[in-house]
Amino acid sequence: MNPETDLPATDPTPFEALQQTGLTLLGQVDTFLAIVLRPWMFYQLGIALGLFAVAHLLRAWLGPKLHDWMRTREGWPKWRMRIFIVLHRRLRMIIFVTLIWHVIGFMHQITWPSRTYLLEIIAQLSSAWLVIALITRLIGNPALRSLVRYGAWGYVTIWILGLTDEAQALMESAAVSFGESKLSLWLILQAVVILIALVALARFLTTAGAASIRRNEGISPSMQVLAVKFLQVALYGAAFFMALKLAGVDLTGLAVLSGAIGVGLGFGLQKVVSNLVSGIIILLDKSIKPGDVISIGETFGWINALGARYVSITTRDGKEYLIPNEDMITGQVVNWSHSNELVRVDIHFGTAYGDDPHLVRKVAIDAAQSVKRVLSSKPPVCHITGFGDSSVDYILRFWIIDPSQGLTNIRGNVFLALWDAFKENGISIPFPQREVRMLGGGADGPEPQPGKEVTERPG
Repeated sequence: MNPETDLPATDPTPFEALQQTGLTLLGQVDTFLAIVLRPWMFYQLGIALGLFAVAHLLRAWLGPKLHDWMRTREGWPKWRMRIFIVLHRRLRMIIFVTLIWHVIGFMHQITWPSRTYLLEIIAQLSSAWLVIALITRLIGNPALRSLVRYGAWGYVTIWILGLTDEAQALMESAAVSFGESKLSLWLILQAVVILIALVALARFLTTAGAASIRRNEGISPSMQVLAVKFLQVALYGAAFFMALKLAGVDLTGLAVLSGAIGVGLGFGLQKVVSNLVSGIIILLDKSIKPGDVISIGETFGWINALGARYVSITTRDGKEYLIPNEDMITGQVVNWSHSNELVRVDIHFGTAYGDDPHLVRKVAIDAAQSVKRVLSSKPPVCHITGFGDSSVDYILRFWIIDPSQGLTNIRGNVFLALWDAFKENGISIPFPQREVRMLGGGADGPEPQPGKEVTERPG
């Protein structure tokens, strides 16, 4: 019994596995180079380069003509024009793929199939790259589009060259162990690919579901927002955990992570959680909804959107304020259109004591009714509020139904109508005036500098 030959076999270390995989890939490369360096391979490479040059020249000739023809298609729908724009940008590759497959078919008729080996690889790669480039144009996000495109190009290239097993072994050898768990580059790649696919599916389902929810008129706007948010959280959360599960990640290991997140929520994320919970409360109690006209503090505007963390308010001057949800719960909020959009507007003015108050009230009501936005179904009223030092004070009250169109402008229009009506009826608006009296000097000596006595009286 030889102890040296009976020793149990040990698993290779990650470095040894990586080294062995690298040597295997080098052997594959040597074999491929040995095939490529044959004379007929050089001929095929020259044919491919010649076809690419021809495709480049044809692109330079056909591209401007196609562009000018597209500019004349004024009545085309937008989707058809976008298709032609994409084809115009990939015109060189389309011509090259068409030419190379025709040349391969012609060479199969006159020579051995082995003499088109390299051309077929180039044609397959070019066709796959072209199809991937065209399909990925459907992805709207530029960053995601580039990630999917380059990832698909890399995978298709490895698959066409027949190096999938070696590439997988190389990525599995690049791993880090955490106790009984093993995190490899292959596992990360699987998780990323599956996550991208599931997130894209979840995004499509979320968009379709949100459109269906918003079309349902039986659901209030606030409940629509809540339903859309719940759908997004549910689908994206399910996509994330399904991707980890399908990639082979042990989800029980996330228990420690969830505990750490809980501690973080208890200390550093109190405001974030408070805003999230406040947002849910706002959506459930329907106190505010998109389109409501509100004022909070010095901010007056209408609600543009309800977010998970904040409420977006757009003011009349175009500014957009992001108010934390917590402030909407704990602070005082004036909702001008909570139950209905009827808003009463008050303006104060005064007239001289010599004017008939009955005529003033009638003229003021008629002037308010002449303004377009003032409701005729709820007639304006005018009352005397007091006798001031220089004027009889009035209050004019009227109703509007569109507070989102602004309050300052409607007040200004009513004041302007009052001015015109008062001027037409001879009603004066008093204002303070100053009277200066010059006092004479004494009998002896030069006349002193005049003094001033100032009194105020109404105009």
